[in-house]
Amino acid sequence: MDGILEKAAVKRAAEAIKRNEMSGEIKVLSDSARTAQDAATALGIQVGQIASSIVFKLPSGNPLLIVTSGRHRVNTDLVSRDLGVEGLGRADADYVKNVSGYSVGGVAPVGWLNAPEIILIDRALGEYEEVWAAAGHPHTVFPTSFDELLRVTGGTDAVVGD
Repeated sequence: MDGILEKAAVKRAAEAIKRNEMSGEIKVLSDSARTAQDAATALGIQVGQIASSIVFKLPSGNPLLIVTSGRHRVNTDLVSRDLGVEGLGRADADYVKNVSGYSVGGVAPVGWLNAPEIILIDRALGEYEEVWAAAGHPHTVFPTSFDELLRVTGGTDAVVGD
């Protein structure tokens, strides 16, 4: 795990955490946290406490970031209806990397290269005092809270899944 904290994406996440006066520090996990269940197991917490950053393409072609609880999947029909758009496009790994600067599996909710057009924060995350988000690499995470994510990202509190 040597050198992970020196990777450019992790440093960018760390700088964003510090700049936004977020309370958590980045933790390096010995096992990958590519999935919410992997991260929850590694941290010894409930899967719902994982704040997964999922990227979609809006009809405009611009990015939509949904920070969702790991306990459920994003309901794209519900979200597109609530946003008043015809649908959400899939964002492949290259698109995610180009807009966020992060690789899939390590997308942090902060420190993006290009700010998402819309950010939705899953209301279900508000049920937990502490949630954990990716920090720029599949082996890095940091603790935060629903309120802190809303404050720092400027995101909207939303129901995004089932």
